[in-house]
Amino acid sequence: MTISHPAPTDARVEERAAVDAATFAAEIAVRDVPIVLRGQVAHWASVRAAAGGDRATAAYLTGLGDGGKPMEVLIGGPAFGGKFFYRGDNLEGFNFHREKAPLGVLLSELLRLSDVPEAERHILYANAATAPEHLPGWAAANPLDLPMGGATPRLWIGNGSQTATHYDGSTNLACVVAGERRFTLFPPDQVGNLYLGPLDRTLAGPPSSMVDPLAPDLEQYPRYAEALGHAVVADLGPGDAIFIPAIWWHHVQAFGTLNVLCNYWRAYDSSVSAFHAVVHAMMAVRDLPAAEKAGWRAWFEHYVFADEAAAAGDHLPAPARGVLGPASQDRTERIRGYLLKSLQRR
Repeated sequence: MTISHPAPTDARVEERAAVDAATFAAEIAVRDVPIVLRGQVAHWASVRAAAGGDRATAAYLTGLGDGGKPMEVLIGGPAFGGKFFYRGDNLEGFNFHREKAPLGVLLSELLRLSDVPEAERHILYANAATAPEHLPGWAAANPLDLPMGGATPRLWIGNGSQTATHYDGSTNLACVVAGERRFTLFPPDQVGNLYLGPLDRTLAGPPSSMVDPLAPDLEQYPRYAEALGHAVVADLGPGDAIFIPAIWWHHVQAFGTLNVLCNYWRAYDSSVSAFHAVVHAMMAVRDLPAAEKAGWRAWFEHYVFADEAAAAGDHLPAPARGVLGPASQDRTERIRGYLLKSLQRR
């Protein structure tokens, strides 16, 4: 790696060479810690094209994106330093705006900006653009030979930027195509040390940490020092991939004047997100008297967290178990209907 910027920690993510599909399924996809797979997608046509530089990368992508829908592009001015974040002391807005742009327009502008001094350069970032809609030729030309549960490839295209520390609700395989990326990762149990921003008004989906890992203010966020003690860093170049288990926190830096990443989130039903359950519990449980909270903690342990929680309704006849039945689409719809009816009561 040629990344010269100092990392927040010296601890590194475990690495191994590229693996085949069977090894990935047996040894990687079942892990609960991240791992870097060096050269996993080095054979992709996009990675080979990117070796020719920014213009070769842009030409290749333009060929794949002909006929695709315009992308949502995040745009920030030179002053914000590439960090997509909130604006103002009261977090009343964001320091960037969004526009729709065809792939060709985005790439032409990135090439133009590559000649602009960094201190005067706008930052552009098309994030999570689904390949079938925006780059219709991507999947056929760059097939993933690892089992990710039918995940849709998504493209992230821009210049130098930072994505605030956040989590994903499902496992993630992120593959670098062009440029370099640094991932700084924290285990899920560090949530209390990351000082999250608003839960219901987020930058782009999941809540983000308020702490800048590149310049942490430990007077304002003292517990972040504990989080750093658990952090690990991975530096990736073209052809490398990183497997990130669900709910692991990660901050991402993208370097260079044209960087491209393709990621795969294992498909899951986001409408039944555990995060929504946490938010509802804030309303229903958090502000109760201590004795009542202790009582409900026993309910959560019995019905949700205990190893035998899935068997909590086994003493009932199968037709009578209702929401206590085994996981299925029918049970999901039953629970959804029950909750919607309950929440709509006045």
